[in-house]
Formats: sequence, structure tokens, C-alpha cells
Amino acid sequence: QVQLVESGGGSVQPGGSLRLSCAVSGSIFRIYVMGWYRQAPGKERELVASMTSDGTTNYEDSVKGRFTISRDNARKTVYLQMNSLKPEDTAVYYCNVKIQRLYWTYANDYWGQGTQVTVSS
Repeated sequence: QVQLVESGGGSVQPGGSLRLSCAVSGSIFRIYVMGWYRQAPGKERELVASMTSDGTTNYEDSVKGRFTISRDNARKTVYLQMNSLKPEDTAVYYCNVKIQRLYWTYANDYWGQGTQVTVSS
């Protein structure tokens, strides 16, 4: 069984910072892309940031220059450093990881439980 456990969410004032973590455990052959999505009330879930196996990153336009994604392959953990937070960043943030469990099979997407990030005065 593959498990993704998120942590680091909370409430901050505008301009504040948070660091989200997502630790992966279970039977794993290989981890490919790791990323973060978010979903605000009444809106569709959107990709915030992702990182491929070779280190290539992708960011949603509104978070460029403020958010940084990183991964620790030894710990099988992905992070999202969020600086200069704005009220519009308020959402539930979900970790997403593409994992191949066996060498002879395909990779599947796995999701974390979600963590609330609230930015308000």
C-alpha cells in the first residue's frame, strides 16, 4: 500500500511563509513526477508546481518567484516552500506523485489527503 502524508499547512498573514511536506511510504519501485495541486472553494483543482525525475520544474504563473518545489529522493519526500503568500493562495493543497510499484508494470498517480492553507489579515 502506498501512502502520502502531508503536513505544514496552517493560517498566516499576507506576506507570510509556509512549507508543505509530503512523505511517501509503501512498496515502491520508482518515483517519477512529484507535484502539488490546490483547490479553492468553488474552483477547479489546479497544478501549482511539479518536478520531474531529472529536476525539471513547472509552476503555475501566479506563484512563480514566490513558491519553490524541491524533493528529497532519499527520504521520498516532496516540499513546497511558499513565500510572500497572498489571500488568493488560500486553498486545500494536495500532494500528487506518479509511482511505479513494480518494474514490469505501469505508473499510477497517488494523492495526499490535503492540507489547508489560509492567508488572511
